[in-house]
Amino acid sequence: MDIVLVVLNVLASLGAAGSSVAGVIKPALGLRSDEETTAGVHFYTRAYAARALPLGLVTAFVLVWGPSAAVVPLLVVSGLAQVGDSVLGIMRRDPGMALGAGAFAVIHLLAAILWS
Repeated sequence: MDIVLVVLNVLASLGAAGSSVAGVIKPALGLRSDEETTAGVHFYTRAYAARALPLGLVTAFVLVWGPSAAVVPLLVVSGLAQVGDSVLGIMRRDPGMALGAGAFAVIHLLAAILWS
């Protein structure tokens, strides 16, 4: 595995996991200034973290410590999850979410293709 791709994918995985924690701590981070932090927003941030935190941590762990057979499937799952997050960002007209998740998707899926 190329060390640059490993580092990029670990950073992307930890970035997604970290953003989910930040969302739980401060749910308004993902909202426009004219939107309220409702009970639904609190629920969504926790639901997002329930997926993003373990997926990001496991992907980063496997990239560094193996098993190597799990790397490509985890990168595909992580990449597709980021595609979904990017689409949600586009739908909400949130450039940060759209571009950040889109970049993470490209990193994960490109590495999965290169390593398969």
